[in-house]
This record gives sequence, C-alpha cells and structure tokens, in this order.
Amino acid sequence: MTFRIPKIYPILDAAIIPSPGRQEFLRRLGGELAAAGVTLLEYRNKSGDEAELLADAATLRAAMPAETIKLILDDRVDLVEKVQFDGVHVDAGDLSPAEARKLLGPGRIIGTFGGSEALLPGILNEPADYFSIGPVYATTTKQTAKAPIGAAGVRKLRNEAGPEAVLVAVGGITLENVQEIFEAGATTAAVAAAIFRSADPAAEFRRWTAAIG
Repeated sequence: MTFRIPKIYPILDAAIIPSPGRQEFLRRLGGELAAAGVTLLEYRNKSGDEAELLADAATLRAAMPAETIKLILDDRVDLVEKVQFDGVHVDAGDLSPAEARKLLGPGRIIGTFGGSEALLPGILNEPADYFSIGPVYATTTKQTAKAPIGAAGVRKLRNEAGPEAVLVAVGGITLENVQEIFEAGATTAAVAAAIFRSADPAAEFRRWTAAIG
C-alpha cells in the first residue's frame, strides 16, 4: 500500500490507562490527540485480556476518525479487522510480516522490528511498510534485554538499510535527543513515555510537532 509515515507518532501503552473510567479516559484522549494532529497511533496492550483490548480499540477507533488517522494494533493480527484498525506491528515471537500480510492483504499497514546492533538477516525483504530499530536509549515502557544503541547505532543501521528503508527509532526518545536521531538517519521517532506521561499528552504532542517541524 502507499503509506506516508509521519516524523513522530505516539505509542499508547495500556499500562497508563486508569481504571475506573477507562473508556471515558480513552474517549477524551483520542479526541484530544485527533485535534492535536496525530495521524498515526499505535495501541499496545501486553497484559490485558481480549475483552479489554477490544473495548479499548473500539473506543479509540470511534474517537479518532478513520479518514484522517491510522491506528496500529500491537501483536494481534487476528483482531485488526475486527476492531477496524489500519494495521499491525509484529515482533519476534509474533507472526512474521509475511504471514501478517497474507492474512491482512495489501491494504493494511505492517510494521516489524528491524534490528538493534545490526539489521536482522533478510528483514528488508519482508513485506513490511516500516522497520523499528532500537532501543535507542533506555526505556521504561517496554521490557527488553537489548542494550541501548544510541545515535551511533541508528547511523549504523541506516548505513546497512540504505536510503529507502523506513526506519522507526524507538526507546527513550525525548525532545532533547530526537534531533540527533533524525540526523543519524531515522525516518521517524515513535514515542511513548515522553508523551503519555505528561500531564497533557495532546499539548505535548503539539510541542513535539512544533519542535520537529
């Protein structure tokens, strides 16, 4: 599919969603992020059950218009069509990008992990729209045993991938270090904690977009 990824997109981890009032929180948050100009959002839920995931996804989809906002579901290829999301992110241990593409067809966005210290063998031949790399810096929102690669690691992976690959830098990215990530060759920065642990995530997203340009 033809897919233009934004320079910055938020990853909403279910761990930050309060309870009770979960759906009202998501309804308000989704609307505020839409008004702030978010065009791509990934929803990640590693610990909730399927009922929780389905309810959260339905609320986000209703609050964030499909005409202007792409929603990505982490891991759950089997639920993408059911929740009317636009794509999926799959990592090692999930279905492969090729299997995801076979199930979802050419019209959905598929992202996958591309590598840390080096690109995964053959990864650029997978039918994915983007490849996440990192963690760039230490991260508190996703469990990983991989060591941070820093801007130097991003530059190395860009050199391995060539100029055309869509590389999404993840892990510990802040407004203070994001420009060096772009200078090192990242196409996009995916941000979780720096946006969603602020008092006003929508205002924080606006601050990021204003700073990045």
